[in-house]
Amino acid sequence: MDSDNHGHHHDHGDGVSDYIKAVSEYRKTFASKQDVLDKTPDPAVKEMILHMEQIGCDTAFDRFDRQKPQCSFGLAGVCCRICYMGPCKITDKSPRGVCGADADLIVARNLLRGLAGGVAAHGMHAREVILALKYAAEGKINLPIIGKDKILKTAAQFGIDTKGKTIEELALKIADILLEDIARTVPGEHRTIQACAPPERIKVWRNMDILPIGAYHEVFEALHRTGAATDGDWKNVMKQFLRCGLAFVWSGVVGSNIATDSLFGIGRRSTSRVNVGALKEGYVNIAVHGHLPVLVSEIVKQGHSREFIELAKKKGAKGIQFYGICCSGLSAMYRYEGVIPLSNAVGAELVLGTGALDLWVADVQDVFPSIMDVAGCYKTIVVTTSDSARLPGAEHYAYDHTHSNMDQTEHIARKIVSRAIESFENRRGIPVFIPPYEVDAEIGFSLEYVQKRFKGMKPILKALQDGNILGIVNLVGCNNPRVIYEKAVVDIAEILIKNNVLILTNGCASFPLLKLGFCNISALEKTGIGLRSFLEPDLPPVWHMGECIDNARASGVFSSIAVEAGEVIKNMPYALVSPEWSNEKGIGAALAFRLLGINSYHCVHAPVQGSDNVMNFMLTGTKESLGSTMNVDVDPEKLADKIISDLKKKRKALGWK
Repeated sequence: MDSDNHGHHHDHGDGVSDYIKAVSEYRKTFASKQDVLDKTPDPAVKEMILHMEQIGCDTAFDRFDRQKPQCSFGLAGVCCRICYMGPCKITDKSPRGVCGADADLIVARNLLRGLAGGVAAHGMHAREVILALKYAAEGKINLPIIGKDKILKTAAQFGIDTKGKTIEELALKIADILLEDIARTVPGEHRTIQACAPPERIKVWRNMDILPIGAYHEVFEALHRTGAATDGDWKNVMKQFLRCGLAFVWSGVVGSNIATDSLFGIGRRSTSRVNVGALKEGYVNIAVHGHLPVLVSEIVKQGHSREFIELAKKKGAKGIQFYGICCSGLSAMYRYEGVIPLSNAVGAELVLGTGALDLWVADVQDVFPSIMDVAGCYKTIVVTTSDSARLPGAEHYAYDHTHSNMDQTEHIARKIVSRAIESFENRRGIPVFIPPYEVDAEIGFSLEYVQKRFKGMKPILKALQDGNILGIVNLVGCNNPRVIYEKAVVDIAEILIKNNVLILTNGCASFPLLKLGFCNISALEKTGIGLRSFLEPDLPPVWHMGECIDNARASGVFSSIAVEAGEVIKNMPYALVSPEWSNEKGIGAALAFRLLGINSYHCVHAPVQGSDNVMNFMLTGTKESLGSTMNVDVDPEKLADKIISDLKKKRKALGWK
């Protein structure tokens, strides 16, 4: 529901039953496994769920049903487990916890702790790839630095003198700045923000006193501030929430994006096969799952080498084929030939259930522990590659806790590819079930590609001003069994492109758009006349920009068009849409765009209904300061209508058609 019709407000102490009622109504909207079977938009998903049922394997959808009814106090955000005098929950009988914390404080603290987890997740991703860039520049690891243009561009942004300096010297300076922004101990300016953020936004954030010192510092401070009996003011807690949001964006997203594109290159626009029908029998099939690109890049490189392909053929395979699950796959697919994207995190078990995978590389984040159960059914070897993420029963070939063995990247990758070929041999005769659904998708829409394609941003701006493009939306986020799997993403996309809204996408939400043809030229048939005329003959209505850290690419597109228009971002007809968000990074991703002044839209509520104050802060409380609101409606069609209405209001304020 949006902020105008959210309903069910309460006063502390005498209206607790109101939020319990609101949460109970919300809970009734949660999808069941049967709903998913009846209404999921991807027929391959339906077939795989039924197949898993037949072989007796649980999925996330089974486990979600068994959790019902979900705890009202948890959904509302009013269960406090921060100290060990509790846990405490807010009720009519007990409107405060043992320490005296009320609903406002408990909800705010829980929300901030969730975001701190998201900052840490993207921050650890950033740290590994920035360390790899640093070590490559220093010659400590044998990785070529491919993204020379990105390094030169970033050096100019940071004001680094490039005269007479090698690419390696510049890469080292950039890596050191990015690492300092993550881990600054002596308070100072966050250099990535100062170099890359719009000046208008920096002024806004400075006036609000929310500029971060560094990512580590703000997570440290968030955990300290929310600790037992420390900060008792919910407003002060939410101020730290905004600081963490900026750390999430500028270190976790932008920092990791700079390092990844510098080290591995920006990639290029290309065409990829998508969905489980693209699984190939008779090949050594390797899935890469998670978020860290350094080791994955070497695994793919080794797997594509003549040496390993010939070894695979000697063992009776037709070759070696790579598949992508979650962001590792999306990062690899537009940088290396033939990495086929199959599924987001929630659908990973379904892919394993085909029985077609010989080896599964699991690094960090969005890797459900349950994949081990399905892998065991099919003798699929699971390999973990990070000290941060172990799985009982998996084999472990990984970077250590201090990354001291990063120079062993090639050795570890070779070991993993060799293990995949052994697994292929050992799995002969394992039954395979592959639903016959696959499609081509256009991928690799970086800011650089867009600028080159249109010779700048003027043509896109003109199409916006003329009304051929109604607005531009970044449609992203995780998936959540509370709503019918992937349906909210698809329903919203269909309505938006029909109404001439150009869609950018990345990460988990992009998989249904890839699988169901929205990134294919054929989707122009579903597209409004104005947008279609702009895109024809060879551009799809959804531009796939990569993995979740590639939100930086979307914000780059937003910013570049706004600069061309001579407008601040918050006035432009833009939106962030994260319909099915489910994890702590999802809080940060939505807040990232809110901090830029862009409204966010969702079909899943944040756990704030137990506090009117925090709920109102999240929905409309930053409208004056940041220029943005958060909008929630569990009905994706109504949410899409709201997005279109708000884009039209933005256009009207600009005086555009």
